[in-house]
Amino acid sequence: MGLLDRFLPKSTARPPSTVHPVPAEPVAAPEITPTSAAPEEAPVSPSPSTPPAPDPALQIGPVAASAPATGGGAVLARLKQAREALEFKDRAGAMAIYEEVLAAAGDRADILVSISGDLGVTGHTREIIDLVAPRYDARRHGPATGINLLQAYLAVRDAESAQHVLDLLFALDRPELQERLLGFSNVIADMMLLGDESAGIPAPPAGAPEADAAEAEAARRIELASISKPIWYYGLENLPGLLPPKEGKLRRVAFGQLAVLGLKAPAAIMKQPEDELGRLSRGIPLWLSETLFFSVNYSSSAAVATKRREHYGLFNFEWAPEHIRQLVESTEGGIDFVFTGALQQKHADYELVLRLWEVKKFRERKAFMVRWTPATADQALAEFHTQLRTFMEFMPYPAGQGIVYTPPAKLRDYVEALGAGLTMFLVEKQVLPPAQMVVPAELAARVNTAAAESEIASLLALGLHARGLRLGTAPTTQLPTLAATPVVEQARQIWSL
Repeated sequence: MGLLDRFLPKSTARPPSTVHPVPAEPVAAPEITPTSAAPEEAPVSPSPSTPPAPDPALQIGPVAASAPATGGGAVLARLKQAREALEFKDRAGAMAIYEEVLAAAGDRADILVSISGDLGVTGHTREIIDLVAPRYDARRHGPATGINLLQAYLAVRDAESAQHVLDLLFALDRPELQERLLGFSNVIADMMLLGDESAGIPAPPAGAPEADAAEAEAARRIELASISKPIWYYGLENLPGLLPPKEGKLRRVAFGQLAVLGLKAPAAIMKQPEDELGRLSRGIPLWLSETLFFSVNYSSSAAVATKRREHYGLFNFEWAPEHIRQLVESTEGGIDFVFTGALQQKHADYELVLRLWEVKKFRERKAFMVRWTPATADQALAEFHTQLRTFMEFMPYPAGQGIVYTPPAKLRDYVEALGAGLTMFLVEKQVLPPAQMVVPAELAARVNTAAAESEIASLLALGLHARGLRLGTAPTTQLPTLAATPVVEQARQIWSL
């Protein structure tokens, strides 16, 4: 594993967007209504998006001209073959099958929604546009395919085409669609206002020389660093019994870095020293991953973005399917669930939306929302934390298997300090330059004041203090007051403090 649990070089060439993975089957509406920047509706597929085990006798690839798909059974069989081709990353084979099916039955609504849904599941958004857009008629084919097509345009950040499809869907005058369509309308408005700044460098123009396109794609590369243990644990690996054992069949959960909505110049901001929202966008996934690490039924990790080891990556739109797919495919052993979400600040008000995706069927299972102000932050985050642990069926380890997990009382400061601790760790390991690192003196003071409240708070404060001394950023050489326990004392000795 090395210094980081895993440093993932895989990347996508497209900027983040608000399009969401395709649910394979209808799911209950979330208890909390998503924000306007992340509409709840996702592309719809009438059949499971995860194909069954392939038949060894089944040929996947371009279809022979002598085998047209005309009957209903033949069409369904060919669509199943196409799904399996996508599962095995045979894009050319799947596209050949789709072309054949569309030539024979391309005016059928169920065919268009199935193709657009399966392509959306696997992140082939441009293929949805190429195959479905020329054939789509809103009144004849209905809203499901239109929503898939709309989200494909959002994924490639074509606001004008997305607006055209949205107008067609509004013209259907379907009351049950109004709320979600208004959500898409707000997304398009934000896209038009902010422009395509999220990746910092525009995509190469069509027809650009291959070398230029490759250079531009490399410049846009986002790498994902995966952290699979509490950030305060790094440096204390030799302290026996600190963490509980992760054994047996566990559900694998990953928390993606949060988008920060409303950023007007993310390409410039991400090159500057990190700020409060940046720390929170990384600290919240670290906090929730740490939480589930102390549950007997989960193996958890947090994924944060960097750009060419020069600075952090920032997202001003929620993760798209290709980002989730990149994380899943780059994780040894796979992932069962992925949490994505977005954070935004308006004056002194903060809002967090968190979405739980089931990877097997690529469907949204749950959405959480929490709002807070500086005065209500700890209470609001504690209530949200309880709700998430309850929904995820958190089960603590028996006594004697690692330290006892107790959520810190000052959650708002603790979460931001986790983000700061991650930056210090990555700077120390030369993954980020020192210029990215900022630990505000007032944050350090609040964390030090709360250090004695629990073992976890003490361990985090110790790590921040020790790394601050090493990196020359500690506001003082005075050690904070810590919890008086054997574990904390051992940690202090390991840090040589």
